[in-house]
Amino acid sequence: MGARPVTVRMARWSAEHPWRAIALWAVFVAVCFVGGNAVGLNEATNNDQAIGEAGRAGVIVDSGAFDDPAVENVLITARDGSLDLVAAKTAADDAAARLRTVPGVAGVGQPVTARDASAVLLPITMSGDPGTASDRVQPLRDATATVQGAHPGLRVEQVGGPSINQALDDTLGKDFKRAELLSLPVTLAILIIAFGALIAASVPVLLALSSVAAAMGLSTLASHLVPATDTTAPVILLIGMAVGVDYSLFYIRREREERAKGRSGLDAVEIAAETSGHAVVVSGFAVIISMAGLLLAGDVVFSSLAVGSILVVAVAVTGSLTVLPALLARLGRWVDRPRVPLLWRLTAPRADRNGAPRAPRLWPAVLRPALRAPVATLVISVGLLLALAAPALGMKLKFPGMEDLPRTTPAMQAYDRLTAAFPSTGTNHVVAVRAPAEQADRVHAALAGLAGRAAGDPLFAPAEADGPKIEVSADRRVSVLDVATPYASRDDRSVQSLEKLRDDLVPAELRGIPGIEYAVGGSVADSEDYAQHIKSKLPLVIGFVLVLTFLVMVFTFRSVVVAASSILLNLLSAGAAYGLVVLVFQGEWAEGLLGFTSMGAIVSWLPLFLFVVLFGLSMDYHVFVVSRIREGVLAGMSTRDAVSYGITSSAGVVTSAAIVMVGVFSIFATLSTIDMKQLGIGLAAAILLDATIIRAVVLPALMTMLGDANWWAPRFLRPRPKPAPADANPPAAAPELVAVP
Repeated sequence: MGARPVTVRMARWSAEHPWRAIALWAVFVAVCFVGGNAVGLNEATNNDQAIGEAGRAGVIVDSGAFDDPAVENVLITARDGSLDLVAAKTAADDAAARLRTVPGVAGVGQPVTARDASAVLLPITMSGDPGTASDRVQPLRDATATVQGAHPGLRVEQVGGPSINQALDDTLGKDFKRAELLSLPVTLAILIIAFGALIAASVPVLLALSSVAAAMGLSTLASHLVPATDTTAPVILLIGMAVGVDYSLFYIRREREERAKGRSGLDAVEIAAETSGHAVVVSGFAVIISMAGLLLAGDVVFSSLAVGSILVVAVAVTGSLTVLPALLARLGRWVDRPRVPLLWRLTAPRADRNGAPRAPRLWPAVLRPALRAPVATLVISVGLLLALAAPALGMKLKFPGMEDLPRTTPAMQAYDRLTAAFPSTGTNHVVAVRAPAEQADRVHAALAGLAGRAAGDPLFAPAEADGPKIEVSADRRVSVLDVATPYASRDDRSVQSLEKLRDDLVPAELRGIPGIEYAVGGSVADSEDYAQHIKSKLPLVIGFVLVLTFLVMVFTFRSVVVAASSILLNLLSAGAAYGLVVLVFQGEWAEGLLGFTSMGAIVSWLPLFLFVVLFGLSMDYHVFVVSRIREGVLAGMSTRDAVSYGITSSAGVVTSAAIVMVGVFSIFATLSTIDMKQLGIGLAAAILLDATIIRAVVLPALMTMLGDANWWAPRFLRPRPKPAPADANPPAAAPELVAVP
């Protein structure tokens, strides 16, 4: 007999030396977490995140080293009717006097009256680092509130970047805190229902949390190679909880099943390692491959997400092969204590007289159409999924703008009134120019001419009374002009104004100046350039993920057909998820139901990230289910019987794992921002579709229809023949599966 697979050898050592394995795992997690915090996080800079022409514009602006202080505004408007300008200017003078005495205020400008006399604006310049202005803006807001109290007949409110950021930080902070507080009890409650025992339910959560802690520390270390972004930590938590719970769930359910057949604790752990442990390794490889595809996007945000996700998956796989067998061996039958009486009776694994697990009653009924009429079932189910995927063909990509942020805060309500009264304070294009210092006057004249031409075009905001604001760096090499448009950032007319600047106005004014370099940026440019970047990189990432996943599946199952069908089913699942997200969020019919305002598009980064996450997580279920089907085939069962055995025997664990993911992802759909809602709905719906229609209808129909052809492979890939077991019952333990490279 050949050497046992590495998963079995690792599990056996851990089971025979449980305290050593548990101690080593605790030390590993502590060293990773403490070491990462000691080294510190290296965060990505604006230059790291530069994409397209908008990114080049940002780099040019940064090279000018402008003194760009944080600016706030006191906005004075009427509560109803027309504004009393005399009273408004009196309130502005009062606000100016009070704010000049507030620490952190560098200067107060002169009041500005709107063109339509609907508002008076008082600009305030803050001192100190603009990056920390939102942390220091509260005294200014308190002073403004005092002015409001002194002038109750007017609406006096503060609005600006720092106050908006502070309000959003408060809102989003409460959102994420609620999500974190809900996700843990929701996960634990689902696992208690799945296992019917408190300890068995707690073990997956503990492994997932420890994996997340270790990966957080490792990602901090890795940030010195690949800079981290603000999204890295939340994604590590999201992916880590998902795969950590899944892998433990697969392993524990198989170990309990083997113990129910009468196996000893050590034998049950070994069989779980040889079967579920092998499936965990394969699915872990699949998730890592999917996440590695993000590195091809050429984007520091995706690169940081890829590194964080790869680390947490690798740690979770390692934990499921080492400390999990040790815990199961040490706990023994105590893993099924304390029992929840009714739930235990419903979920406890039971075996028949021959030692085979008793088949559930529900799943044979669900599988009956696929097994009896596979062709018709396949055509109907695939047709429905393709119909669901069809709206994805009309997908539009945009960044969320200021108009897409939640309007529940006074700061955002004030922002709407500010942009209505002063259109030039809303959406701005940034024309950034770098040229030799001796050309500064010529550049200034060209930018002034550009501002004049734009002011006469209805796509742009009217000219300000004090003329265009052109900033010039101290070395006179960098000049910056803001060109405002009165339309929202995701309005098609804003895009038209950007195109007119880039294709016509800017080249016409600046072309011909020696040594000049220019680019047009701003929020609209960021959105358009990033959407184009995603569209260009998506085929490359998809191709990379598909090819490598196909090779891993071929080598694992020794079947080209199984590998190809795996790819097709996961593509079908991802396409249906895309279509559903477009159907829900590009229209307006679900706004009241889900509490959002449609932006008429999908967030630019979502399709790429959604694909790799879904493709990776879907392979968890697929590998686990197909492994059980293959066990039946290797035991001498017909393909139809093996499909029935594999799906019914794995249905409980796959359903439980899917419910955990759907529950956690659905919490993200309750957050305030549109990008988190789209991510939560997209992930939850896709996992639900994948674990139900794909695994319970499409997969069994396809494999039943193909029959023995499922296992076709070129001669060099075919495994050596092995003797079939003496009995025809479903295998108590799978024959030795091919080790993952």
